[in-house]
Amino acid sequence: MVEHERTGWVDAINWGFSRVAMWLVAFIVAIMFYEVVMRYVFVKPTLWVNEMSLWVAGMVYLFAGLYTMQQRAHIRIFILYDIVPRWLRRTFDVISTLFICVFAAAVIFGAFGEAYAKFMRWETFGTAWDPPIPATMKPLILITLVIMSLQAISNLIYDWNREPEVHDPTDDVI
Repeated sequence: MVEHERTGWVDAINWGFSRVAMWLVAFIVAIMFYEVVMRYVFVKPTLWVNEMSLWVAGMVYLFAGLYTMQQRAHIRIFILYDIVPRWLRRTFDVISTLFICVFAAAVIFGAFGEAYAKFMRWETFGTAWDPPIPATMKPLILITLVIMSLQAISNLIYDWNREPEVHDPTDDVI
């Protein structure tokens, strides 16, 4: 896979998150393998692997979204985007960046109080192992939205004067 170049400090941060996410996937596989061996070979199932894998997978999901934005691999309707003039493409880019930032701001505004409360009381999952999934994931979602907005703005700035990519319908045929 050819990665998009890193064009600024936000790209570098998201690239770092993506590398963490890659290792977290391997960690999930390792602990799931451990659970299978413990459960079916030694008949001693673990108490923590299921919740740990959910917790870590949530982080991977968030980090993968940031990486997708950094790589400019988000959804765009190329059949329309490629046939319009450059000024309209830029208009589309500004509008989509604005929508991303407004969405992120709305979610952060609406969820900040709950995320703050969960973090401050260190809310746990409520199971036998009882990890602090709500206390960590809710604030992480909001932090991810801030970084996603910064990445969208960074992409808009760095791609403004770039030559437009040309897409062929056969690009999607495997």
